[in-house]
Amino acid sequence: MRAKVSKEAATLLYHGSAHEYKQAKEKAAQSLGVRVLPSNLEVALELDRLTDELEGESRNNLILRLRREALQVMGSLEQFKPRLVGSVWRGTARRGSDVDILVFSPNPEPVLKTLQREYKNIRTRWLTKADGGKANRYFHIYLTLPSRDEVEIVVRNSEDIDRKTVCEIYGDAVTGLNLLQLKEVLKTQPLQKFIPVGKRV
Repeated sequence: MRAKVSKEAATLLYHGSAHEYKQAKEKAAQSLGVRVLPSNLEVALELDRLTDELEGESRNNLILRLRREALQVMGSLEQFKPRLVGSVWRGTARRGSDVDILVFSPNPEPVLKTLQREYKNIRTRWLTKADGGKANRYFHIYLTLPSRDEVEIVVRNSEDIDRKTVCEIYGDAVTGLNLLQLKEVLKTQPLQKFIPVGKRV
């Protein structure tokens, strides 16, 4: 039954009928008339399988393109210790996915000015996020690349560079890939996935 709920929740997430894992699991369980709720990881693995089934080889091409684009943007931001995170890092990107990059700087202005020298379609905003019971404000920079792919860059304080956060979906540490690591992945295993197994979240 857990597997059935996982499949239904994954389908809801893929087609946009739910946007959060908790919502998707609850809607799936309700539609199946059960109270069993799978872990976030179980749903994420099912969503990954479903995406492979529906998107086929085009998904591999997408992941490869997004990782190469991430490398280019990160190269421009090398001085800010960029780190690729999110679905492009995980290798689970699907249609509509964007590129998520963290950078570290005591002031977002130098990061923005660096990007403005190379990119035109830039938007920015401050967002508040709860981290460990504390509300923190982060500066978000959004790029629209010539390919029409979207990149979201979050500027964090330099002191946060070694701080580990736990992923709410996969239950592991969000380590991501730095510039050198991404180069190595693209050189040796360009479609490598970074997904834990055997955990429940």
